[in-house]
Parts: sequence; C-alpha cells; structure tokens
Amino acid sequence: MKRLARVAARLGVTAVLSVSTVFVANAADEATLRLNWLLGGLHAPFYLGVERGYYADEDIDLTINEGKGSGVAMQVIAAKGDTFGMSDAGTLMLGVSKGQNVKAIMSLLNTSGFGIISLADANIKTAKDLEGKTLAVSPGDALTQLFPAIVAANDLDQDKIKLVFMDPGAKPVAVMEKTVDALLGGIDDQIFLIQAQGFDAEALRFADLGANTVGITVHTNGDTIEENPDLVARFVRASQKAWDAAVEDPEAAVAAAMKVKPDLNADSLLKQLKVDLDLLQSANTQGKPIGYAAEADWELTKELLTKYRDLDTDRPADSFYTNEFVE
Repeated sequence: MKRLARVAARLGVTAVLSVSTVFVANAADEATLRLNWLLGGLHAPFYLGVERGYYADEDIDLTINEGKGSGVAMQVIAAKGDTFGMSDAGTLMLGVSKGQNVKAIMSLLNTSGFGIISLADANIKTAKDLEGKTLAVSPGDALTQLFPAIVAANDLDQDKIKLVFMDPGAKPVAVMEKTVDALLGGIDDQIFLIQAQGFDAEALRFADLGANTVGITVHTNGDTIEENPDLVARFVRASQKAWDAAVEDPEAAVAAAMKVKPDLNADSLLKQLKVDLDLLQSANTQGKPIGYAAEADWELTKELLTKYRDLDTDRPADSFYTNEFVE
C-alpha cells in the first residue's frame, strides 16, 4: 500500500487508495478435454464452443487433446492426466467397476451408435435377414461382445450367421469386396468410409434391434467433482451451449474443427456429426437438456454389460453418472 501511495503521489492522484478498491482480474481456469478418438464429427461441437468463446465466458481456458480410444481416455482421467474425458458408457462402467475413480457428468449420446453395415444389394433390411449371411467382426470389441444380445432379442439362429474375425480397418474393405455380407461397426464412421468409395451402404442400428446401450459420455475424476464442482458446472454449461449451437448450425461446428485440422474431409465430418446429433436423445431423454442421463437407459446398459461383457459389480446404475451439473 505504501508503494501504491508513492506512485499515486507522483501522478498527482489525491484520492486515497484502499485494498478494497484495487481489483486484479482472475486468470481463467486451465482445463483439458481428452477425446475418445482422433478428431471427427462427434467432437466438432467442442471446437465450436472454444471458437465462440463459450468456455472463455465461463472462465475456462480449454485445451482439447485427441484420443486413442475410450479405454485410454478413462485411464488418463483416472490418473488425472486430463480434466475431462470422453468414453462410451460401457467402457466407463467396466473401468469404474475395476476401481477407476471416474464418473460421467454428461450422458452425451443416449442412443447407441453401434450398427450392422452392409451394401444395399446384400438385402439386409431386418435382423432376420442376417441369417445365412457372413459378418465381419473384430475380436474382443464391444460390438462383437454385444452381438449375442441382437441374436437373443430377435430370436435368431446363431448357427446360421457366420462371423469372420479381422482387424477393424479390414472390415469395410471386406464389405466392398463382397467377401462378407456386412460388418459390425459405427454408423457415424464406417458407413461413410464405404459410401466415400462410391458404394451404396445401409445400416441397421443396435438400438432399433433391442440392444441399445448409452453411447459416448463426458466424464471426470471423482476428486474433481468433490474438490472443484464449480469448474465442472461451468464446463458442462459451456459444453451444453456448444452442442445446442451445433444442433442449430452443424456446418459452423465442422468449420471450427476444420480450422484446427484442415486436412480432414469437411463433407465426411458433417455427415458424421449429423448422425451423432440424431443419437443425442433416447426415448427416455426426450425433452431433457443435452447431457441428461436417464436411469432406464443406464439400467439397460448395465444389464447388457453384465450378461454379455462380463461386467461384475454390485453398484447401482445411477452410481456411474450424475445429472447434478446438467439439471
């Protein structure tokens, strides 16, 4: 204060300064978001939020980091390597049941993006059409593990469906070369890989065949929720605003993402994003804000994971997520 008084005297300021009249702007909270994969249409709304200042308006300096899978994102958040992360609900439940201190703060895609993708001339219009067909699958992935739920829900004869195991990248090629009739994959990515090569591709959604699981979630470490709930609330608020803006103008979201990674294909990103926008809500979340988690959806997800993906936990479904920041 003495130094301030001396400076004021030299400047001819006669007013008396007090501590209460000296304001110092607070620096924005630094936070990071770990994506579940490399930048794609699903992630474009977050880049739009950064570009439009939605996070800055909440005093958050957000850095977005690309990812290498939901499992890796879970590990990073559990280790507090990043502030927030993106993973599918199945991976989150399995990780938490094994001790990872992570909780979903936004149930982003409440309808599963898993699907059965085929060429139109394969004539796979219903689940029953899968009998007598050959499917390309990847060993150990979530889709392959959940496929028996499709079989059970639609009373199919598993012995009449041939599964051919191969690496994920080989599946679209096998469909295009017609060495298989269809593949198990994401309806927001692999179908577009096939269409981009000039093929007429179609998809049946797991969600429409009786095996809907909650898709991508946004999560954080449990300690962050306990120690800095205000940061979490501000992040969710900004993220909801970003996704609302993407719903209104998906092209703007894609443009924001392209500024960060110009070598991407804008048309493919837009197609991916539009599919993901259709997956935001489930029948149980209609009319709710983006990010809201419906207990019934998480209960079904837990039930399917317990039966088909070896989830072993006595935790209730609602312990894996919270709506406190969404509501």
